[in-house]
This record gives sequence, C-alpha cells and structure tokens, in this order.
Amino acid sequence: MDRRSLLKASIVGAAAAAAPYRAAHAETQAAAGPNDVPSLAGKTIAISIVGTEHFFDIKAYQAQIAEVERLGGKVIGLDAGRNDQKLVSQLQTLVTQKPDAVIQTLGALPIVDPGLKKLRDAGIPVFTVDVVSENSINNSTSDNFSLGAQLALQLASDLGGKGNIALFTAIEGVVPCEIRLEELHAVLKHYPDIKVIQPDLREIVPNTIQDSFQKVTALLAQYPEGRLSAIWASWDIPVLGATQALLAAGRKDVLTYGVDGTPEYLALVADPAAPAGAVAVQQPELIGRTAVQNVARYLAGQKVPGTSFVPAILANKQNAQDVQKLVGQVT
Repeated sequence: MDRRSLLKASIVGAAAAAAPYRAAHAETQAAAGPNDVPSLAGKTIAISIVGTEHFFDIKAYQAQIAEVERLGGKVIGLDAGRNDQKLVSQLQTLVTQKPDAVIQTLGALPIVDPGLKKLRDAGIPVFTVDVVSENSINNSTSDNFSLGAQLALQLASDLGGKGNIALFTAIEGVVPCEIRLEELHAVLKHYPDIKVIQPDLREIVPNTIQDSFQKVTALLAQYPEGRLSAIWASWDIPVLGATQALLAAGRKDVLTYGVDGTPEYLALVADPAAPAGAVAVQQPELIGRTAVQNVARYLAGQKVPGTSFVPAILANKQNAQDVQKLVGQVT
C-alpha cells in the first residue's frame, strides 16, 4: 500500500478518535492495571527517536520507556539528536541487534522508511509514532485531520474571514505535518478573502526558534501594521519564535497558530496580552504509552489496528488557562 492509500485509510479511521478529550486525558492520569495489557517480560523493545529536545519528543520518548519497563520488558533507547545520518545508522544497528520489536518515533519518511523496511524484512515487528509507513504494523498518532481543521477554523474565525497570513511549511515527508497543512488549505478554500503570502517561510531544524524569530522580524518589515493578520505552522516551535518576534516588535495586529502544546507556547496563548491565537494540544505521553501497549498486544498474538488515534484539544484565548490545568502544566 502506497502512502496516499495509507492516508486515505487514515481518514476513514479518524472517526474512531471522536472520544471526548477529557475522557482521553483521564486515561493519561491513571496507569493501566497489570492485567489490562499483556506483559513484556522477557522481551526487548527498541525505541528509536529523531531527537528529544522538544516537549512532544521527550514526553513521548520517556513515556514509551516507562511503559515498557512497567510491563516488565527491557528497553533499548536510541536518540539520534536530530542527526539524519545517526538516525539511519541507529536503525541499521537494530537490524543486527534483533530486538523483539522496534518503535520509531517521528522522522521524515524518506529518511526512516528504508531502515524500517530493512527491519521488517529481517522479521522484526515495526511500530511507529507519527510516522505513516507501509512497513509499520501500527502508527500511534493524534487525529491530525480533526486538529488541523479545528485550528484552521479558529484562525478563520479570529480573522473574521479576511486577511493575509504567512505559513511555515512542514518538512517534506513528515506526514502528520503534511496532513495539518492540507487541512488548513481545505478550510481556506471556503474563505477566499484570506490570502496566503508567497513564498512560504521555510522552517529549519535545529535552531528553529532563533531562525523563525529572524524570518518573522524580516517579514514584519515587509508587512507593516494592518498588512499581515496571522502566522501559522504545523507545530508550535516555529510560531514560538514568531510570537517572540511579534512581542519584540510590539506588533499586536498579528496572531500565531501552531500544534503540540509546548508549555512555553501554551502559556502565550493563555496570556491575554500575547499575540498567540491558538494551539492544538497533543497528548505525547498517551501516544507513547499507546504505541508500547500495541506492541505488547501484538507480541501476545492479539490483533492491533493499523492506526491508533489519540484526541487533541484546541486551546484558544478563551480556554487556554483551563487547558493548562487540564494537561498538568499549571496547578
């Protein structure tokens, strides 16, 4: 099955993510009982991740390690530090180490998929977090279709259906980010008075905050007050830097929009004086635990879905303080 077919299948499966966020979050607060998920005793699970410097990344990674250990398994943890060459190498190493299963967390498909195929060809079960690959038995992820559309609708509502917006474009091959961008464009088709400034802003990794700060500072010089209404990104690190640039320039006429719920950015959304409009808050810990539980069920001979969707919640100026409390970022 090619990636487009996988995406179409994911659209159908996204209906399964309709459970209320509060119920899902309650699951994150209560550890599953020992009989709820099969044991991983005697099993070695490798957890490969592109890097752990961002909030989502580290929380998902730590949750996977903790869940493997809770279920009695042994962990091989591999952090590529946002180095593509190292990421390729660590997946190749796992082919020879032959763990009982591998979970790949994040990564551009052109970089990780050849390694995932080698693992699958070697008979090693492959699972993923936020990686849509035909070589993965199961991908645990947010419902990016729903959150992408909700974030786009919030932007359109805040702008009153008109204005110029700038986009930080997703890194090619990172499917969740591509989905969020596709959902934005799908919504904007119905708001012809919202114009996307060309060319898009190109995000970089690492040094994303510093880079986006500089790019937005330059953009503001081209678009004086009243000429720019919003800045959007498929994750919230670029718009964290963008919001800092807006604050430094004293620009309150532009709002930013992103995805993840990094504490620093969610705090800006919660701040009535900050030009941060909304953020789709993900549940990285629940996503990480879900991936491990799918591994345990699969190794025990149980059937697992091709995609496990975890709900997100949209935080805006009206509810962001409540969301901060809900997800445990403030007391």
